[in-house]
Amino acid sequence: MVFIVPFLKKINVMNTSKISGVSKGLLLIVGCLFIASLFYPMWQIELEAPQYPEGLVLKLHANKIGGDVEIINGLNHYIGMATLHTENFIEFTVLPYIFAAFALISIVSLLVARRKMVLYFLIIYVLFIVLAAIDFYRWNYEYGHNLDPNAAIKVPGMAYQPPLIGYKQLLNFGAYSVPDIGGWMLTLAGILLFAVVAMEFKLFKRFQKNTKATLLILLTFGFFLSCSTKDMEPIKLNVDQCSFCKMTIADGKFGAEIITKKGRVYKFDDLHCMKGYLSENKTDVKSYFVHDYTKENILIPAEKAFYLKDGAISSPMRGNIAAFVDENEASAFQSKLNAQPISFEEISAN
Repeated sequence: MVFIVPFLKKINVMNTSKISGVSKGLLLIVGCLFIASLFYPMWQIELEAPQYPEGLVLKLHANKIGGDVEIINGLNHYIGMATLHTENFIEFTVLPYIFAAFALISIVSLLVARRKMVLYFLIIYVLFIVLAAIDFYRWNYEYGHNLDPNAAIKVPGMAYQPPLIGYKQLLNFGAYSVPDIGGWMLTLAGILLFAVVAMEFKLFKRFQKNTKATLLILLTFGFFLSCSTKDMEPIKLNVDQCSFCKMTIADGKFGAEIITKKGRVYKFDDLHCMKGYLSENKTDVKSYFVHDYTKENILIPAEKAFYLKDGAISSPMRGNIAAFVDENEASAFQSKLNAQPISFEEISAN
């Protein structure tokens, strides 16, 4: 913490000049974000396994635990983990008051309109984020390590601590720990609060003459953070397994991939396997992709592709369907392969 003293001197923390109208507007948005975050989950921990293709999810709100709590508690019982209940965590009692207090401080800061107060607000918020991360790690550690010795399933040396953020494999479950809508709102609130301090204390001198452009960049950055979605994921040949038949995907001309509305990616070595998987699993698909037959391991949007079936086409699981990005290419290969055209709708329906 030694570096804070010279930092405060550098920016002249005792400067009591009024903040600008733009900064006041940003503080109003910050206050609204703190209030809005109370109505959305802050964090989510998703669990994915073969027996749960759409996954299980814990939704951590400011005042409760939501999502597939009962199912996860039932599974945790077998490995000796304690069950999860909102009333066991004091955090869910105090967090709503903390966020409400932050919202109130935002409003008071824009009314008082003093630079020093906004700076102190930012420092307090950063300290809160650090303490919250430490507490969340402690929570995960205790639940992942303090196991019932009489549990039905015991794996020597195995702990079940979810990741603080990111991905971790826990037996046959993949665990994803990422912010949810409320968490992204809090992130954006922090970015805007820093923007106010940066503008008022002229931390970014190169942007002093164009405050509006700086504000636009920051808002755009925050928007894309909060609205980010998972894109198509390349198939790793001879590494990735088909989500249906479990064979290693080796042919880069016939593979397929789906992305669910939850952002999960499933890869297949053949359109036949993709159809089989979808017929056996209730899956809300957001995007479909298929390999371009004329290129090696290049995925293209399935619903815009042109298809040929049978003839000399021989795919790994005998779906015998080839996809082309261009209609002229498909027509040229039709006679070469003695194949018949087929639409994506027909493929999906069969």
